[in-house]
Amino acid sequence: MITSTRAITYSSYLSMLFLGVSSSLVGAAARSIGLSPFQIGLLIAVQNLGFMVAVLVTGALADSHEKPRLLFLGSVVLAISLFLFYLGDDFAINLVIMAFIGVGIGAYEGVTDAMLLDIHHERQNYFININHFFVTIGSIVIALYLWLLPVDWRSSVVTSSVIVAVLALVFGLTRLASPTMHHDPYLDRVKILARERTVLALFLATLLVVGAELSATGILTTFLTEMRGFSQTAAQAALVLFLVGIAVGRVVIGRFSHNAHVPRNILLLFGLSLACFTALFFWDFGSLTVVFVFMAGLSMSALVPLMLTLAGLLYVRVAGTVLGAIKVAIAVGGIFVPLLLSVVVSRISFQAALLLFPLAFLSGLLILAPTLRGIRTPL
Repeated sequence: MITSTRAITYSSYLSMLFLGVSSSLVGAAARSIGLSPFQIGLLIAVQNLGFMVAVLVTGALADSHEKPRLLFLGSVVLAISLFLFYLGDDFAINLVIMAFIGVGIGAYEGVTDAMLLDIHHERQNYFININHFFVTIGSIVIALYLWLLPVDWRSSVVTSSVIVAVLALVFGLTRLASPTMHHDPYLDRVKILARERTVLALFLATLLVVGAELSATGILTTFLTEMRGFSQTAAQAALVLFLVGIAVGRVVIGRFSHNAHVPRNILLLFGLSLACFTALFFWDFGSLTVVFVFMAGLSMSALVPLMLTLAGLLYVRVAGTVLGAIKVAIAVGGIFVPLLLSVVVSRISFQAALLLFPLAFLSGLLILAPTLRGIRTPL
């Protein structure tokens, strides 16, 4: 049996790496498969639907069931789904498979943070930041893959499915030394959350941050080529730099954020993100634009991990349920904000749509400030 805290932590990190890779699978494979924009939209939508259901269900189950067992089941689902994805050409079948890929990565998102809170009793925000750092690494791998490596995507997906299958075996052999499990009825836990203004505030703020991050990732190269005169290669390199900024920020900010400072740091990072994205999208700095690309990624990098850490620390008894509920905002934000961006671009202009980014961070700051200023986190 695997009981080592270090081994369990690294297994969590590896699962989040494949969350990042799998969530970007459609973008990596779309051109090779020959998917239309309509088909791409449907695949992403059903993946997010599977993700939402899984993160809510597994988050709740994590409070009353063994977390490694849940991760084992999620890994099995993801490994099989990755292997089967576009093994055949029937789009309807692959649509169902993509929903199950969403279920697999939703299980990772729903359980791993709660498991890290179980096995680490100090510097929890550091470990959760690193956990989400590996999601960004997975996205960077995909971005570099698209940019530099015109290789057979299908063989890479099969390789990924084999690694995830090995990860399933690891989780199947893992046992937590002192798991936190409560057997309060699910509806009782939900009633507690329904009365908590802090949970709602964190949900809305997470929705805004995730939506802004995914939208920025999607439109950054277009913005740089059309409005700042970058070449396609330079714009793709800048996108990688943006993702590197997110990765660096999650490590550095997580390393130096103590539990007692988490509420203050969340508000500071919302303010910094507001300033950086406003500067990036509304002032032309010429060759220095890449500095603000990096700073924009850095400024928003730790917001979601810090908000999840805060939720876990404040509601430790029902951490899985709370984190699962808040993480539904990841999928909702990934659908709602990009859709709103598209509507504004089509109805008004691309320049007007860029206002959504500073507005998202300003809204998050206004939502959280009244709640977080009076909060004291457990040390």
